[in-house]
Amino acid sequence: MRVLLSIKPDHVANIMSGKKVFEFRRKVFARRDVRVAIIYCTMPVGRIVGEFDIVDIIRDSPDRLWERSQWGSGISREYFDSYFDGCKDAYALQIGNVREFEPHINPSDLVDKFTPPQSYMYIGEDRKRDMATQLELLWS
Repeated sequence: MRVLLSIKPDHVANIMSGKKVFEFRRKVFARRDVRVAIIYCTMPVGRIVGEFDIVDIIRDSPDRLWERSQWGSGISREYFDSYFDGCKDAYALQIGNVREFEPHINPSDLVDKFTPPQSYMYIGEDRKRDMATQLELLWS
């Protein structure tokens, strides 16, 4: 199972360069069979730019999560604290192998009336068939 994540361009750049090895989330997927995250780079890019394997999902308090992940956060402590302000639990997706798509994909070419997810969108076999042509070539 895959999920599509909306990620800001500066964070995408840090993921692609290997500087960011944790993708932080306020909530994560209920499904436990998610193994790959597809990266939708938010505006002004507005493209599906790649995917990464999810090595682990870490749940902890924000302070403890920072202690465990700061070395590969790709963000400042101030940004981290602001993002998790008021949260009891914090999550980090540990990023494994990253694959950049060339060319980057306009999601509107794959899905009619595409709307980027606020947090994430499951991409199961049915959705995968809907997105079929271009993504299937990339996933094979």
